[in-house]
Amino acid sequence: MLDQDFVYTLLLTGKLALVTTTILVIIGIPVAYWITYTRFKLKFIVEALICMPMVLPPTVMGYYLLVAFSPDNAFGQFLEQYFDARLAFSFNGIVIASIIANLPFMIQPLQNGFSSLPDELRQASYTMGKSRIVTLIKVLLPNIKTSVITGIALTFAHCIGEFGIVIMVGGNIPKETRIASVAIYDQVQALNFEAANRYAFVLFILSFLTLMLIYSINRKVNLTTFR
Repeated sequence: MLDQDFVYTLLLTGKLALVTTTILVIIGIPVAYWITYTRFKLKFIVEALICMPMVLPPTVMGYYLLVAFSPDNAFGQFLEQYFDARLAFSFNGIVIASIIANLPFMIQPLQNGFSSLPDELRQASYTMGKSRIVTLIKVLLPNIKTSVITGIALTFAHCIGEFGIVIMVGGNIPKETRIASVAIYDQVQALNFEAANRYAFVLFILSFLTLMLIYSINRKVNLTTFR
């Protein structure tokens, strides 16, 4: 029988991944659309900032976020004074950290999808009197289904395996910030390899199933497209 800490840790991991992925879908689609179609000259700076989590060590990013969230700094003081909120070592804090860390995993597939579409498709929609929002929702997004699915799956899979930034910002607080990847480290440090193996096996299966889902859905979409 599974112990309560094991179940709760997995549920917290799933909750973090689900919340992060949902928020990034809402944020990622308009941001990817803007990056793809804007003619802003300094766009490359925005793209570089979005992709920073892919090259920056998670502990570095986690450190700066922890410093920013601290009540000893202006941002942390502002949150505590006006919203009575402390993000350091809290679930809300690791959600924000996870959103920042997973931005490129959502935005890059979406951006690649938008870039692959012929611009005539968008212009034709405008010619027919459709607004940008209607064009995005009813014309562009249905044509980049595989990119949307890939972005969602990659973000979710990467989120459940987050470690460095989560432990820096959230620490290792049971039922609050201890997710599965942190629990694995904790159990290995305690030489409890049996418990560590249980967590690792669940994450392995979830990652494998996520990749299978991506390839399966993309294959079906491609087959439908070529028929």
